[in-house]
Amino acid sequence: MTDTHGAARPGLAIDHTAIDGIQVVTVRGEIDHAVTEELTEALLVYGSVTPPRTVVDLSGVTFMDSSGINALIAAHQSMSDSQGWLRIVGAQAPVLRILELVGLDQVIGCHPTLEQALTA
Repeated sequence: MTDTHGAARPGLAIDHTAIDGIQVVTVRGEIDHAVTEELTEALLVYGSVTPPRTVVDLSGVTFMDSSGINALIAAHQSMSDSQGWLRIVGAQAPVLRILELVGLDQVIGCHPTLEQALTA
């Protein structure tokens, strides 16, 4: 099943798919304060799946500021509170560097491939 919707701002696209009950949220474009609400909403839509399990694919993200970090932290906390998890896949070097600088890669699993994120 694929439920695809683009965020309101041009240059950012958020797609949803499900693989074996795991939500995969694919984000493309730039993540900043203007799109935080759309990103947070996309990450927290896990329907009736309990516990919530989500992989966020950042391979198409070219820029992310602290707003993106905050959205990822909020999603991680929400899913952890529900006995679920959030994993990150495919972050490009500049985005991965941000995740590493703030230590988020130590809290949320970061994986190079979708297959690794799904089976970790």
